[in-house]
Amino acid sequence: MTESDRTPDQGSAADGPQYADRVYRSVPGLIAGVMLLGIAGWLIVDAVLNGTGATPWVALCAAPVFALPVAAYTLRPAVKANDRRLLVRNPLRTIVAPWAAVEGLKAGYSVELFAGGRKFQVWAVPVSIRQRKRAHRRATRAVAEGDPRTGAGRSRGHREHGLDPSRAWSDAVVASLQEQAERNAHQPGAAGEVRVAWCWWVIAPTLVGLVALVGVILAN
Repeated sequence: MTESDRTPDQGSAADGPQYADRVYRSVPGLIAGVMLLGIAGWLIVDAVLNGTGATPWVALCAAPVFALPVAAYTLRPAVKANDRRLLVRNPLRTIVAPWAAVEGLKAGYSVELFAGGRKFQVWAVPVSIRQRKRAHRRATRAVAEGDPRTGAGRSRGHREHGLDPSRAWSDAVVASLQEQAERNAHQPGAAGEVRVAWCWWVIAPTLVGLVALVGVILAN
């Protein structure tokens, strides 16, 4: 759960200053992805160096079939927001939505973006029911004790990013993005259509590896 500092970039005089993206992503997802890729890499290298028969070829063909989807679903997801647009990087697609096209965000059992008359899942901000219950208990306890400092004991992600400490991380991120959408929707540079691009560098090599893997298995 990281967020870059808001520092002005060079922009044209007509467009005004541009700002660095605020980046939101799941730290547990990053850790899980690194661990899975490390284990898979060790197993594949061992199979290539020490395997017999078709085992090395099977391991090489299986590498992209496993590694690329794991990287796509754990390391790739991110949400980036600046004063002009919201960028949602999902495992297989990238959605770029100018703030004027953003109709809203919702955090239910998952985070959803409504933009351009369409609905998109936001993989980078997973919803944790446990975090919600913990935040609710903390807020209830603070009210009962008459303590307005609901941020006491808040997570590191809340402290670093200035998010609402009385909410779970996912709910706080959605609230922050919703506030940015309402604030920036009428900015001159926030107009435009929603753009969606497929992540072919993941899809194509995975399919090629899958075909090669099936071929090697059938040939032996």
